[in-house]
Amino acid sequence: MNVFAGGTDRQLAWEELQRRVESCSACGLCSTRKKAVFGQGNRSSPLVFVGEGPGADEDEQGIAFVGRAGKLLTRILQAVAIEREDVFITNVVKCRPPENRTPQTEEMMACNHFLEAQLALLRPKIVVCLGNTPAKWLIKTSEGISSLRGRWFPWRGIELFPMFHPSYLLRNESKKIGSPKDLTWHDINALRKRFDELTKGGPSS
Repeated sequence: MNVFAGGTDRQLAWEELQRRVESCSACGLCSTRKKAVFGQGNRSSPLVFVGEGPGADEDEQGIAFVGRAGKLLTRILQAVAIEREDVFITNVVKCRPPENRTPQTEEMMACNHFLEAQLALLRPKIVVCLGNTPAKWLIKTSEGISSLRGRWFPWRGIELFPMFHPSYLLRNESKKIGSPKDLTWHDINALRKRFDELTKGGPSS
């Protein structure tokens, strides 16, 4: 499917893509969703965050990362002076899997062209993969997030950076050295450093 059919104007392409997401019936998730969650944020941002799929709050509101995990993500970003409105946030699948289960392979395959089109339109410099599902899906690996997080992966001219999903941090309260929260603090600072290098002409850009 060519989401750019009928014109090359980016705004029109975005509107058409969003219409297709909201009316999609390519997999069984369409039958249980309340709202498809397209994603939102700054469409000119060099920084994109990709999660797994919508949860209950997202399904209700049609907005990505608005529940407890989303609020924690906002605080993590603000800790390194990144405002949520300055990045774009989306998910691998745009409809909530029942009971927040992990999306099935066929569901991710059915939704993949939407994510691909979003990234093609956004043209980011960095894509942060939040958790196992987006990291494994984009990198095409069987490695888990514990070994992938904090590492940089080249992907179609973009740099992929896996981090723990905020929902995982909510389940792991410890802040001791080597804990998921401690590692995330190191990761978000590494992300901020690389972001500055790529956008402000730093030594490694």
